[in-house]
Amino acid sequence: MAGRQDVNVDDSLAGMTTLSVHNEEQTAMLPVSVDGSKPSGRYVLVAGRAHEKDGLRQTITTGVVKPGVTYRVAGWISLGAGAAWGTSHPVRVNLGVTTDDDENESLQVECGAVCAVAGGWTEIMGAFRLRTEPRSAAVYVHGAPAGVDIKVMDVRVFPVDHKARFRQLKDKTDKARKRDVILKLGRQTGAAASVRVVQLDNAFPFGSCINTSVIQKPAFLDFFTNHFDWAVFENELKWYHTEAQQGQLNYADADALLAFCDRLGKSVRGHCVFWSVDGDVQQWVKNLDKDQLRSAVQSRLEGLVSRYAGKFPHYDVNNEMLHGQFFRDRLGDDHVPAFMFKEVARLDPEPALFVNDFNVECGNDPNATPDKYAEQVAWLQSCGAVVRGIGLQGHVSNPIGEVICAALDRLATTGVPIWFTELDVSEPDVSLRAKDLEVVLREAYAHPAVEGVVFWGFMQGTMWRQDAWLVDADGTVNEAGQMFLNLQREWKTDVRGSADGDGNFMFRGFHGRYFVEVTTATGCRMLKTFTVEKGDSTTLMVDLGDA
Repeated sequence: MAGRQDVNVDDSLAGMTTLSVHNEEQTAMLPVSVDGSKPSGRYVLVAGRAHEKDGLRQTITTGVVKPGVTYRVAGWISLGAGAAWGTSHPVRVNLGVTTDDDENESLQVECGAVCAVAGGWTEIMGAFRLRTEPRSAAVYVHGAPAGVDIKVMDVRVFPVDHKARFRQLKDKTDKARKRDVILKLGRQTGAAASVRVVQLDNAFPFGSCINTSVIQKPAFLDFFTNHFDWAVFENELKWYHTEAQQGQLNYADADALLAFCDRLGKSVRGHCVFWSVDGDVQQWVKNLDKDQLRSAVQSRLEGLVSRYAGKFPHYDVNNEMLHGQFFRDRLGDDHVPAFMFKEVARLDPEPALFVNDFNVECGNDPNATPDKYAEQVAWLQSCGAVVRGIGLQGHVSNPIGEVICAALDRLATTGVPIWFTELDVSEPDVSLRAKDLEVVLREAYAHPAVEGVVFWGFMQGTMWRQDAWLVDADGTVNEAGQMFLNLQREWKTDVRGSADGDGNFMFRGFHGRYFVEVTTATGCRMLKTFTVEKGDSTTLMVDLGDA
């Protein structure tokens, strides 16, 4: 496909459904796409829908879509008659394909979903990648309840140019992660001196989840020790692990992992105090009545947070509140999440308290839009909770840089720091996995609101998600893992040169800890360490006499 292709309207998905073309009257009010393009204002109205599967079908020209290429499905969705002004409903975008093996059967590939609004336009941010070349392909737009009209504008399919995006991120990364530095050696010492500056570590942390089994594997331990700064326990701190049966507390595993991290000097995220999704709540908790549940919640707070006061710099307080509200529903109190935040802060004032959820950065989950996540943070703050971290889990497939960036931009308006807290990129083809991983990591690193990335594992056979590992079971670093290591090297500064006539040496370096070796004209050597802190646009002056 050369550039992008506007696919032609083919037909609707049901005999009673009608299609008609219209022009948006308020074109000046249309938002700009995440890639900077402006909607045309011309849309197809899908009316007479008798079922939520009724919608729009747009054929893609045969031979245009190639396997192994990431494609974006873009466009705009709004709701028409049948939906009250300002109300919203999920609208889904699928790709239907037939192959030589299944000529008469269409395989439905989920591309994304939007939370469409009556009276406004919402951008489609779908993506897909095929394993084999299809005999035929078509984009399907459907969803919203029967009787609700759907407006579809500018649906198009185009290949993603990751390299062009990486070029755009170069300056953004430079501004977000680097700073001008002048090393002041003094005239007498610095005259004609040679200087070598080497960065020891980057201020931007990476981490991984661990458990009691994986730390027994030498290959896992070696990679974790050498390449990660943070850890998070996979299950050992969760309530269903520490109290599987009521009153039978088990902190031995968490204690052992915390001691392990202390020995290695790794910071640890506290994951998690509570989990909001009904399916992740242990049965004995579900069996409690309202008063018993309230008492159990308080006991959990005091037992866990008091025990580990000062040990965890972060806590995920109530996990996945965009996708579940077990405690709010069972206790009949909308303020329960804010109460949890305030109690954790009372029992241990130091940790940064996080919200933590999935699909927010993908553009494919109407329940987890960046707007809804930002609104959740604002609501918690209005209830007196101090939210000091936004966790993006980052369980992604076929990532699109512009889509991730749009989510980060929206969340950054809250003023709350962002972390990728559970990153894994699933793709069976390890070469494509490496490219996908690069997309996410470069977007995260280039965005000034992101303060760290924690992987949800990295070794084959030890991960929750399949086809996401960076290190093979035998300890071999695969192409995806090598991509990660290459980026870590790229994001460290190593420069050398000579001091100027005033005994100064200037360079621009990534934030982090450094050592400098100075060799004077007489052959004397001096070694010093210093730190380049994140700062504004002013130049950092480092007097090596005091370094």
